Amino acid sequence: MSTSTEVRWLTADEQRAWRSFRDGTARLSDVLAHELESTCGLSVHEYEVLVRLSERDGRTMRMSELADGIAHSRSRLTHTIRRMEERGLVERVACSADARGVNCSMTAQGWEVLVAAAPLHVQSVRTHLVDVLTPEQFQALGAAMDAVREHLSGGPCHTD
Repeated sequence: MSTSTEVRWLTADEQRAWRSFRDGTARLSDVLAHELESTCGLSVHEYEVLVRLSERDGRTMRMSELADGIAHSRSRLTHTIRRMEERGLVERVACSADARGVNCSMTAQGWEVLVAAAPLHVQSVRTHLVDVLTPEQFQALGAAMDAVREHLSGGPCHTD
């Protein structure tokens, strides 16, 4: 952020775009969270944990890597994982490669919940975002959010 005392106020067009972005993302996040919770009993954060684990060998990741990958603080992730453990969706296990590390592993029950939730959530994302935009708008949105993520994280992010 600039240390200059002179503020570069948003133009009328920038203000409209900013408000559209802010309001649209808030409404989209709310509807996706509501639909996921009401149809699958999962929070968006719990769903994202299961998705990330499902993409890894052994459905296991280090807790620190998981927190970084989903932009959660370690303490917030710890609370989410604790709730998921209580429901039998994941388990924490010591990291065999590093005694100080802790891994999070998806259980068979967690896999079953994800398999049931994924089609419903993907349809919700498609209905409320992907199909509302043209393919060009959707690609531009992805590129714009990549730029914001890179700026805020201090460098290129790798999601694979």
